[in-house]
Amino acid sequence: MITAIVLVHTLADRIPETAQAIADIEGVAEVYSCAGDVDLIALVKVREHEQLADLIAGKISKVDGVQHTDTHIAFRSYSRADTEAAFSVGST
Repeated sequence: MITAIVLVHTLADRIPETAQAIADIEGVAEVYSCAGDVDLIALVKVREHEQLADLIAGKISKVDGVQHTDTHIAFRSYSRADTEAAFSVGST
């Protein structure tokens, strides 16, 4: 599974509607509204790289209210559970 983090800049008065429209797109796992340099963060999960172009350029970027996007592709996932499991290997 390929995970991409899409930073979305939107029109300020359209954030809730834009977020919901993006969340309704197949392949979008989650959408967060946030403070800072970006208005929304969308987590995208697809099986093939080609699907990213279709999803991001073809759908997310065309949602009403989206001004522009910045996409980051995740290479590896880390979590507290992963770290704890790694350190507990071999211990009894």
